[in-house]
Amino acid sequence: MPVAALAATIVASLMLSPAFAQAVPIPKPAPKTRTDAPPRQTPPTPVIPEPSASAPPTPIIPDLRSLFGGASPTFDANQKALASKVSAYLSSLVNVSGNFVQVGPDGKRTTGDFYIQKPGKIRFEYDDPSPIALVADGSSVIVRDRRLATQDVYPLSQTPLRYLLSDRIDLMRDTNVVGVAADDMFISVTIEEKQTLVGTSRLMLMIGAKDNQLKQWTVTDPQGYDTTVAVYNLDTTKKLDPGMFRIDYTNYSTGNN
Repeated sequence: MPVAALAATIVASLMLSPAFAQAVPIPKPAPKTRTDAPPRQTPPTPVIPEPSASAPPTPIIPDLRSLFGGASPTFDANQKALASKVSAYLSSLVNVSGNFVQVGPDGKRTTGDFYIQKPGKIRFEYDDPSPIALVADGSSVIVRDRRLATQDVYPLSQTPLRYLLSDRIDLMRDTNVVGVAADDMFISVTIEEKQTLVGTSRLMLMIGAKDNQLKQWTVTDPQGYDTTVAVYNLDTTKKLDPGMFRIDYTNYSTGNN
């Protein structure tokens, strides 16, 4: 977290006129009592290092295809406790910003900055040369191409991202959890959603087992294509401008999806 330091320096000076100076007796120096006393040392000012940004992580690409199909899973008490831990963490988030590394279905890596303001709002700004931006305003999600001046619009209710952006959530109660796992590095919860018109999609959330912070998520679309987003340099103290989540419907051609 950024560390703010406040320093104040006060300087005093005394100006005497010559007439006043003559009326003031000149003090005699005090007798020296010790000649071997070491000079007084001024303690050095402590140096507080500036926080350094973390290096971009290498996203972990899970194989979610192995979870498709089959009977409804059952979970033991430990798995339910892990899901509750993830639910509590996600519910505690309000404003989050940071950096991301995204790996698309074709293996291409892109980077950028992201901003989340719950409930329902998210913004992804991709680094150049990518012309893409993604914005959710609480009800819709748009994928904008600045180069072509176009944007595709999707209902937020039809994307798995809404679980990540929910104000309060109990994963076991509010979603269809199909997988819960943990190791020394991550706690992962996988959610499946079946929609008649759209198809089946999945969202895998991965939380750090040690620091209990969001590390990455993977979305599998109904066609079976995976997109993984790893996040880092998370900041939960920065106040976000609500205007960055507004969707501009006037300056872009809009596709209906």
